[in-house]
Amino acid sequence: MSSSSPRPVEPRWKTLLAILSLVLATAIWVTGLIDSLSRPSVAPVLTLQQQELSVLAEPAVPSALRPVLMGEAPRQVLLQALRDSPESRRSSRQTQLLKLLQGSEDADIAAARASDDPLLQLLACEAEPDASEALCLDQQIASGAALRLTLSATLPLVMVLLGSLLLLQQGWSLLRGQQQPSPSLEGPELTLIDMILLVAGGFVVISAVAMPLLALPLVGALTSALASPRREAVGVVINYSLMALPSLLILRRQLRALDPQRSPSGGWLQWGLHPPASALRLAASGWLMVTPVVTLAGWLVVKLVGDPGGSNPLLELVLGSRDPLALLLLLLTAVVLAPLFEEVIFRGTLLPVLASRVGSGTAVLLSALVFALAHLSIGELAPLTVLGIGLGLLRLRGGRLLPCVLMHALWNGITFLNLLLL
Repeated sequence: MSSSSPRPVEPRWKTLLAILSLVLATAIWVTGLIDSLSRPSVAPVLTLQQQELSVLAEPAVPSALRPVLMGEAPRQVLLQALRDSPESRRSSRQTQLLKLLQGSEDADIAAARASDDPLLQLLACEAEPDASEALCLDQQIASGAALRLTLSATLPLVMVLLGSLLLLQQGWSLLRGQQQPSPSLEGPELTLIDMILLVAGGFVVISAVAMPLLALPLVGALTSALASPRREAVGVVINYSLMALPSLLILRRQLRALDPQRSPSGGWLQWGLHPPASALRLAASGWLMVTPVVTLAGWLVVKLVGDPGGSNPLLELVLGSRDPLALLLLLLTAVVLAPLFEEVIFRGTLLPVLASRVGSGTAVLLSALVFALAHLSIGELAPLTVLGIGLGLLRLRGGRLLPCVLMHALWNGITFLNLLLL
C-alpha cells in the first residue's frame, strides 16, 4: 500500500451506519444461504441433457467408444432417469419423451414429428409402424450430437490435466526458489469501515433490498412485450446492472474523497491495462491452474454431503434457451458485466485494503470467502471460495486488476460454453 500516515478516526455516524449495514447484510446472507438449500440443483438437468445427447449421438459414435462417452444402453438410462424424476418437475417435453421411450399408446406422435426438437422427431419416427433405423436417422444431427458429446466430455478433462501440470510446474519452481518476486500490492487508502459500507451496505443491503423494488417495475415495463426466453434474459441484464450500481457509486465517492497526490502509479484500482498480452497470459495460466482445484472442491462437496442444490438460476436459463439473442444477453452478463463489477469490488478494492491490515495471505482468504458468500449458494460455497483464492493470488502475482477480470471472464465463458454444448 502507498500510505504510512496515521489513519483518521471515523465519524461516529459512519461507524454506526457500518455496524447497521453489517448486521443487515449478515441477516440477508444467512437467509439467502438457507433459502439456497431449497433451490433446485442444475446437476440433474445437466445429467439429463447429457443423456439426451447420448441418444442422439449413438448412431454416429463408433461402438468401441460408446462405453467411454455414453455408457451402456443410453436409451434405457434416459428412460430410467425420466421415470425417476418427480412428475411435478417434469416439463411437457420430458413427459412426451417418457411416453415415446415407453411406447405408450397415448404418445402424441404427430405433435412430436411436427416439433423442431430432433430427439422428439427421432423417437416419434421410430414409433411409427413402418419405421426403420435408416429412415429415421439424420446423420448430420447424429454427427453434430456426437461432436458436442465428445467435446463436453473431453474439454473439462483436458483443462484439468493441463492445469494440474501447471500447478506441478509452479510448485517445483517455488521449491527451487525460481519464482519471480511479486510486485508490491497497491490499492486505495480506504478503511475497514469504508469496506463494510461498500460491501455490506452497497453490495448487499441496498442491492438486495432497495434496488429490486426499483428494478421490478422497470424490468416489467421494458420486457412486457417480449416473449420468453428474451424477457428473462433482458431482465437478467437490467437486474444485474441495477444491483451493481449502488456499490460502484459508493466506491466512486470513496475514491474521489482520497488525496489524488497519494495515488500510486497506475491509479487506486491498479488496472494495469498495458501490456494486454501479458495480462491475457496471466489470466489463462491462472484459470488453468485453478480449474483442477475447483473441480476437486466440487467433487468433495458432492461426495461428503451429496448435491446440496442452490445452483445459480442463470445456469438453468442458459440450458433452457435456444434463442440466440437471449443467449447473447446472458453471455454479456456472465462474461462482461459480472467479472468487471465483482473484480473491482473484491480484488480491486477489498483485497488490498484487507492486506494492509492483516497481511496478503489472510486477505486473499477473507476476500475469497466474502466473494463466495455473496453468491448466496451453500452448494457453491466451497468451489467459489477456491476460485476466489485463485483470483486473489493472481492479483498478488501480477500486481494488476486486468488479469483478474480476464480470468474471471474466462472461467464464466468456459462454463457458458460447456452448458451450450449440452
